[in-house]
Amino acid sequence: MGCWKPEIANTWAFPTLILCLYGFFYMMKPSEPFLTPYLTGPDKNLTTEEVTNQILPVWTYSYLALLFPVFLLTDYVRYKPVLLLQGISLIVTWLLLLFAHGVVAMQLVEFFYGMVTATEVAYYAYIYSVVSTQHFQRVTSYCRSVTLVAATVAAVLGQLLVSLAHVSYFHLNAISLASVSLALLCAFFLPMPQRSMFFHRRDAPEPVAGPDKGQAAGGAPSPCQEGTNPDGAAGAPSPQPPAGSARPHRHMLGVLLQLGRDLRECYSSHKLLCWSLWWALATAGFNQVVNYVQVLWDLRAPSHSSAVYNGAVEAIATFLGSVTSFLVQYMKINWDHFGELALGIFSAIDAGCLFLMHFLTNIWACYAGYLIFKACYVLLLTIATFQIAVNLSMERYALMFGFNNFIALLIQTILTIVVVDSRGLGLDIVTQFLIYGSYFVVIHGIFMIRSICVLVSRKCQRKIARSCTEQLNQAEHESREQIATSYMTLL
Repeated sequence: MGCWKPEIANTWAFPTLILCLYGFFYMMKPSEPFLTPYLTGPDKNLTTEEVTNQILPVWTYSYLALLFPVFLLTDYVRYKPVLLLQGISLIVTWLLLLFAHGVVAMQLVEFFYGMVTATEVAYYAYIYSVVSTQHFQRVTSYCRSVTLVAATVAAVLGQLLVSLAHVSYFHLNAISLASVSLALLCAFFLPMPQRSMFFHRRDAPEPVAGPDKGQAAGGAPSPCQEGTNPDGAAGAPSPQPPAGSARPHRHMLGVLLQLGRDLRECYSSHKLLCWSLWWALATAGFNQVVNYVQVLWDLRAPSHSSAVYNGAVEAIATFLGSVTSFLVQYMKINWDHFGELALGIFSAIDAGCLFLMHFLTNIWACYAGYLIFKACYVLLLTIATFQIAVNLSMERYALMFGFNNFIALLIQTILTIVVVDSRGLGLDIVTQFLIYGSYFVVIHGIFMIRSICVLVSRKCQRKIARSCTEQLNQAEHESREQIATSYMTLL
């Protein structure tokens, strides 16, 4: 008796539904496309230099500082507590945006938003701990699609409220606060996972197990069976060690050592290393552009004297990104042969878009450049994700995903310190986009040189193979002639 209640919570449909609701309300923030006009407007009365050089860089620093510890904490505490932490951080962020004033307060906003982005890993990893492997593809599609839909709806709603209803940016932020509060409420209804990918593995009796062997069975045990073992989180029948035992420390150290070995094995593949290198380099540049593009838009068309269409542009950009991601499945291309060439070509297009945004002062040119830039990035990121995922287990993919983003954040932090921060060069926003365009030119050069080397190497290999085949055929022909001559001589 009573087993039917946890049975409902442990089916794949219930946690997927709750997580999708959480993802929708978490991404439903109509005020986000209008952050810079809000900060530089009468509500906060900050200068463009303060926003660009003192406030926005804090997000990069906090994201980098929190990413690795949050990645480990997320797996150790089994996702749900980190989702609750994310919801609380979202509420604190928007309460400060609404009611706090001054540079220091807005820097605190960026710190908490860094906490929000660092904890995103819990959203995308949670579902794999509560559903069986046969549902992975379906629930991944649902969770990722709902966030794209929510981001698009939020951008469109924000644009309509600003342009047609003349709603103030303050009230847009109030709507965002209500939405993230609903997201936190949804998080409370998520069932608590009994396993995780690294620290709480149900399929391995030993404390440390190779990640590539994880989740082979896929499904979680029935809730009635779990109820007989209060220590089911570790998946072992043995009792908990005493408080003074060093076993938990050995367990954690063993997991960290295993993660290191897995990373070494993952990056030993030249193919995965190439895609990961582009992922890290391009994501660093993309995050910089997205973080500061509103400042450039506000310079080209000041919000106090011009109509602002940031919401419409973000909605179209998100839609184009989802379309390009969808079209990847229809591309019949040998990515092993032409992957580096595609990375080089599209990186050149991204660089061209950023140079367009630097040299042309027309706001519509800036909007168009941003749309093409984001669509190209999302297209290549989808291809890179697929190329990496098909060669790895779920655990190693999650590890590689996190490490690639960590390297991207390191590069982004260097760019921020040198180019943006007032303690570095503190460049104006227009010059920054010249730097970002040049950065993507460097990425283009790296992968074009690599693609030329790969194509030349494969052409040489084909020539050598063809030459060997011709030599073998000639030798075989001569051998046959020799045999025929010998036979005729004998006759």
